[in-house]
Amino acid sequence: MMLHEDDGEANLAVAERPAAVVPSTRAASGPRVDRRAIEWPTMGLSAAIYLSWAALTYWHAALPLWILVPVGSWLIAWHSSLQHEILHGHPTRWRVVNGFLGAIPLSLWLPFRSYKISHLTHHRDERLTDPLDDPESLYWTPAHWRTLGPLARLFILAQSVLLGRLVLGPAWTIGRYLYEQGRQILTGRRMVRSIWLGHLAYCAALVLWLTLACQMSLVFYFFAIVYPGTSLLLVRSFAEHKAHGGVCERTAIVENAPILGLLFLYNNLHAAHHQAPNMPWYQIPGWYRRNRERLVAQNGGLVYNSYLEIARKFLLRPHAAPQHPLGRAPYADGLMPID
Repeated sequence: MMLHEDDGEANLAVAERPAAVVPSTRAASGPRVDRRAIEWPTMGLSAAIYLSWAALTYWHAALPLWILVPVGSWLIAWHSSLQHEILHGHPTRWRVVNGFLGAIPLSLWLPFRSYKISHLTHHRDERLTDPLDDPESLYWTPAHWRTLGPLARLFILAQSVLLGRLVLGPAWTIGRYLYEQGRQILTGRRMVRSIWLGHLAYCAALVLWLTLACQMSLVFYFFAIVYPGTSLLLVRSFAEHKAHGGVCERTAIVENAPILGLLFLYNNLHAAHHQAPNMPWYQIPGWYRRNRERLVAQNGGLVYNSYLEIARKFLLRPHAAPQHPLGRAPYADGLMPID
């Protein structure tokens, strides 16, 4: 999930290139992936998500809340996992087709192209967890931490435990992202403005569907479906990275997650994904089993038995302090970046 974007348009342009050419200290060691012209499992998944969402919203009035809310939330989180799969070059060899499949914004608030730029920047593994260089880092530099007010610090500290992340995380993530995007548009960032113009066209079509065809309140849609769906998605990102001096030791693995693993398209095996970012989701479990011993050795044993273990450990206890323990993530050669 993108939390903040780099301010350099040149860096954004580099990040938007296919993931295979985004610099990474581990890209060269990753496996060669045999890519088909059309990956039918992902095409089928796309159809299932979009058709299920259309049916759920159209017949929402006939469904009890105990079905509507959890199924709708699952579809929002699953759709975000699908977007993550698509931005890595799936499910076809044609960028236009992939872009169309990914751009439909079921959550409304996050433009696909913006997510793509941010996430591919995140895949520069040598900068993982860095408060400035990694757009998905949850850490802050000591200097930036000192500039925050008491309320902002309280919100951030509350999200260092899983319960706070689930309850407050969507409001913080969405609100902070929209504020930053608005600031960039007002300061003349043409790329950001262009992204949002395209995104709003898709949003307009979805809003017309929800309000006219489905007679659904947008307030209800956001708070009953989008908000809990985003909260569910934050379960995955909560503990998938942790600050460490070694690059490989910054990425976690969560095993024994048959249900949430499918929801996250097996990005619970996150160390495997970072070593093979272009591998289709349905190939990850088998590849992980064959390479488990090496991956666990490389990431220093940062392995959780399940998401239940994460909940037991961190539901009310911090996963990590908000300030990066080293100030900034060190480079692979051991040198520290300059603030």
